Amino acid sequence: MLDVCLLGCGGMMPLPYRWLTSLLLRYNGNNCLIDCGEGTQIALKERGWSPKPIGMILFTHFHADHISGLPGLLLTMGNAERHEPLLLVGPKGLERTVRALLTIAPELPFQIQYKELEGDCEFVWNGYRVNAFKVNHNIVCYGYTINIDRAGKFNAQRAKELNIPLKLWSHLQKGETVSDETGNTYIPEMVMGDQRKGIQITYTTDTRPTASIVEHARNSDLFICEGMYGEDEKLAKAKEHKHMTFTEAAEIAKKAEVKEMWLTHFSPSLVNPKEFLGSAKKIFPGTKLGKDGKTVELDYEE
Repeated sequence: MLDVCLLGCGGMMPLPYRWLTSLLLRYNGNNCLIDCGEGTQIALKERGWSPKPIGMILFTHFHADHISGLPGLLLTMGNAERHEPLLLVGPKGLERTVRALLTIAPELPFQIQYKELEGDCEFVWNGYRVNAFKVNHNIVCYGYTINIDRAGKFNAQRAKELNIPLKLWSHLQKGETVSDETGNTYIPEMVMGDQRKGIQITYTTDTRPTASIVEHARNSDLFICEGMYGEDEKLAKAKEHKHMTFTEAAEIAKKAEVKEMWLTHFSPSLVNPKEFLGSAKKIFPGTKLGKDGKTVELDYEE
């Protein structure tokens, strides 16, 4: 099961009723944060969650509304006596940017590790398989597709037929190659079925529509996409500042055949996003408005 919480859905500046951009994922005791706008740790407190278990933070880019909440969050983690390393992932220049921000948080009781992205890439962290891909903003910016993979079903009957000791079953289920006391070796393929459908979520903000978003969001269980402007008449402004309208986001969701889309990263001028939701739903009926604290539990399909 993957817990997904949209902590903040505002763009550019925080408002009394809308925190800046951030998303929290919780899986198997490992928490991942995507972006860390101003007010992120307050949004966490409102949910009753601690920042201490966050082990990885993914940054889309280095505009202030996506990273300005980081120093305070790190200080709070330190005050909570965190000692485990924290992995930060983002575009090239991440370490330089974070070290500048750490001028106001110079002494932390935990190590910060950095992974700087250069082009599209895939990596695995504690059960999260992360695909980072470039999008089209006015500075280098990435979208992220995160998969929680699911192994094939364990064939207990087959394991019995092969006389595999019971104590080795759990290791084979974890994908490990094992040997018994007499030297017989067993590999997972002997007793594991084909890999089953996992969980996939895609997150993109601050971008124009791109083919890369459609490709990486394909068949996602949840697609969280920027909807900076609700009004179609602001298309020229969206193009100028490299953002999207609601209907452009809906077109991507339709092409990518996602199950559901949440719109986020609303302009401060977009006071009532609901007023423009209908135009997006005509294109993609699974469109929903994001809001601070919006949460869903995504589970495996049987």
